[in-house]
Amino acid sequence: MTPVTSTALPPVETLLRRTLGERRMGLVAWRLLVLQIAHPVVAAGMDRYSTYRAHPWRRIEHTMESGGRLFFAGPEERRLEVARLQRTHRRIRGTDASGRPFSAEDPEVRGWVMVTLYESMTAMRELSGDPLPPAERDVLYAEFLDVCAALGIPGEVLPPSAAEVPAYVERTVREVLEYGPEVRDMLYGVLRRAPAPHRLGRLAPAWPLMRAVIARALASLTVSDLPPAWHERFGTSRGTGGAALSWALHRGLRHAMDLAPDRVRYRRRSVSGAPARAAVPRARRGGDSRPARLEAFFRQVLDQTGDGRVDSADLQAMVHAVCWRLELPAGREDEVYAAFESWWRQLREAADADGDGGVDCREFVSAMLSGVDRDPQYLEKGLVPAVRELFRAADADGSGYLGADEYRALFGGPRVHPAELNDGFRQLDADGDGRVGEEEFVAAFRDFFTARTDSTAGTGLLGRA
Repeated sequence: MTPVTSTALPPVETLLRRTLGERRMGLVAWRLLVLQIAHPVVAAGMDRYSTYRAHPWRRIEHTMESGGRLFFAGPEERRLEVARLQRTHRRIRGTDASGRPFSAEDPEVRGWVMVTLYESMTAMRELSGDPLPPAERDVLYAEFLDVCAALGIPGEVLPPSAAEVPAYVERTVREVLEYGPEVRDMLYGVLRRAPAPHRLGRLAPAWPLMRAVIARALASLTVSDLPPAWHERFGTSRGTGGAALSWALHRGLRHAMDLAPDRVRYRRRSVSGAPARAAVPRARRGGDSRPARLEAFFRQVLDQTGDGRVDSADLQAMVHAVCWRLELPAGREDEVYAAFESWWRQLREAADADGDGGVDCREFVSAMLSGVDRDPQYLEKGLVPAVRELFRAADADGSGYLGADEYRALFGGPRVHPAELNDGFRQLDADGDGRVGEEEFVAAFRDFFTARTDSTAGTGLLGRA
């Protein structure tokens, strides 16, 4: 199949960038996700590999960062992002619960995911009572196809023109999409259990009440805004309340944004997205602090899919999160993945007591404590080689040391205060030379898993509560 013919990157003020950059896109964001996840291949990939259940806000940060690179960055940054997405997608494959094979590299699935983004931009305008004229739709779609070309999506799987997109969407909804558990969870589950966004600050204690209201309103709005073919296929309806909410929000926000300055109307591109460090609870004075640290490590670092157990997919998701900001070439990224996969095999062999192919928190803590107490070389056989590969990946200049900037790139993020990062770096810098060597880095991880008290530097490696 022949990819869409690519053209040069459009200038900054394109219709695509203006439309996608509008804050009003937030009103159709959940609708977009539902249409994407309803595709059985996307649903299978999310169920098996995605971190959205355990880390919804980080998942959103990564998605926005990726979108910023694809749609708002220059050619080189876009090229790097395309390469990173390709490396990620080639690992997402398997068999779903019904025995159907799936792969994130399926060109028709990739085409559907991208077309839903274009369709959501036009839906935002239609729902606000200000639909794009046909000529502007043609311009928007042409600019959109340029991004599809950069992603290597074959032209044969995409509607050839903007005028043919509605029929393509209706046909896919009626013939391909499924209203499965992943869709129901996205509509009615994710926000109801999501932790407080860190931007709430002092309002965080009110989040349990806020999220119940927000989740209910967002579900009502999303269902109301789904295409008519969806309601006919799955027996849902807009509902009087949902239709009224949709009318008020879309039209009200449109008129408000028409009067707002550009800095309010358009969102700025996020430059964050690195994984936050885990906050580790402290043991009571005089007690063994390892179980508390190991439990926190399991729940906040290893259990990426949030299902209470860890398997190979969780380790892959963890490596993806850690490597997100490191801009690794394919060969180096593969080495990091391979090292953590080797650790996973050791962990599974030692910890999978019930033989179900996964490791739960109790099994993990028990196996790690038993291993380090029984065998002084236990960590050297799995974890330490993985940590060494992580260090070498973060050592961007190949100096054999991590400077403060490289340390921040590895452990930093919007949810970690710079002072905490600086404190962590100073603790690891045992000889005070302003840099962290590989052995200092590895020793810190050893301390994290073996020290019975919290007085050594490594126990604060992943943050403090």
